[in-house]
Amino acid sequence: MTLLEENINQIPSPCYVMEETLLRRNLSLISSVATRADVEIILAFKAFALWKSFPIFREYIHHTTASSLFEARLAKEEFGSKAHTYSPAYTEEEFEDIVGCSSHITFNSLSQYERFAKQVQGRASIGLRVNPEYSEIETELYNPCAPGSRFGVLASGLPEQLPDDIEGFHIHCHCESGSDVFERTLQHIEEKFAKWFSQIKWINFGGGHLMTRKDYDVELLINTLNAFHARYPHLKVILEPGSAFAWQTGPLVAKVVDIVENSGIKTAIINASFTCHMPDCLEMPYMPAIRGAEIVESETGELQSFNFSTFQFSYRIGGNSCLSGDFLGMWKFDHELQIGETLIFEDMIHYTTVKTTMFNGIGHPSIGMLHKDGTFELFRQFTYEDYRDRMC
Repeated sequence: MTLLEENINQIPSPCYVMEETLLRRNLSLISSVATRADVEIILAFKAFALWKSFPIFREYIHHTTASSLFEARLAKEEFGSKAHTYSPAYTEEEFEDIVGCSSHITFNSLSQYERFAKQVQGRASIGLRVNPEYSEIETELYNPCAPGSRFGVLASGLPEQLPDDIEGFHIHCHCESGSDVFERTLQHIEEKFAKWFSQIKWINFGGGHLMTRKDYDVELLINTLNAFHARYPHLKVILEPGSAFAWQTGPLVAKVVDIVENSGIKTAIINASFTCHMPDCLEMPYMPAIRGAEIVESETGELQSFNFSTFQFSYRIGGNSCLSGDFLGMWKFDHELQIGETLIFEDMIHYTTVKTTMFNGIGHPSIGMLHKDGTFELFRQFTYEDYRDRMC
C-alpha cells in the first residue's frame, strides 16, 4: 500500500494531492541536470503555480518564468525572485508593473520591442522570441511552430545586426518531448539563428523538456547541452520546463457518486469534472491512468464498438458538469464499482490546478500536500464565495 493509500482518509474529495517525496525526486533530478550541464532550469508557472509549495522549490532552483502580470507578481512576491517574463503581447496598462517584477523581458515581435523597449531602460535583460519553423509536436493545439504561428520572429524577419540592447533569444518548440527531439531540433535552431549568436548573451530553449519522465534520456540531454556550450561558450543557457517539475507528483482523488447505464454503456459519475478539472484530457486528448484500473480500447476506437459482455467491470467515467462531452472511457476494473468508492486519477498536478474553471458553478477540488511523514497539509478548500466573487 502506498503512502497516499495509507492516508486516504485524511484527504477531502475531490482533491489534488501533491506528494512531497515525488516532488523532491523530480527537483533533485532537475537540479542535477542543471549542475552537470551548466545551465539554469527555471519553473514555468503556466504548468504549475502552487505557491504554498515554493519553499521546497527554493531549495533546488532560484528563478521562475512568467507570461502575464499576475504570474510575474507571483514570482516576485511569493517565489522571492524576479521572473523571466515572456508574453505574446504586452499592453501599456500593465507593462510598467511587469518590468518591475521581471529580471528578463522577452518580446514576441520586433514591433513589440520597438514599442516597449525604452521602458525597460536597463532594468531587465531584453530578449526576443524567435521561431525556427520546426517542431515535432504532433498535436497542432500545442505546436508553437506550426505554419502561420503567432509566436516569434522568423529568421527571415531579423535584421543582420540586432539592436544593441537585445541580449537573448527565446525559443520554444517542444511539448513533453524527449531529449532526442531536442537534439534534432537544435540542429534546425543553429541552422536558422547561429549567425546571430555572437550578438547575444543568453539563449532560452523554452519548455517541454520532460526530463523527469521515466524513459527520458537524461544523459543525451546533458551531452547535447555540453556540446552546445563547447560551440558557443559565451552563451548562458536556460531551460524553463513546467511539466517536468510536477510530472507524476500526485493525483486527483475523487469519488463515484452515481452509476448509470444507457444503451448498454455503464457510466460511473464522479464528484469532479474532466472539462473543469482535467481539461487536457479533452483538449489533447489523452486518457489518464486510474489506479487499479486498465484502459480498454476498441479496435475502432469508437465507444459503440465495445463489447461490454467481454469486458466485465468496465465503465466510462463521467464528470459532474452539464457538458455533454464531459466524459471519457473505457476503464476495466477488477470489481464492480460502488457509489462512494474513491478513484485516484494519476499524474494530475501539472496543467490542471492552473487551468481549472468553475463552469456550471462546480467548485474546484481542494488542494493539498501529502508530506513524506504521512501528514496531509490542506492548502486550500474552495467555497461558494470563490464562485460568486468570480462572477461579479
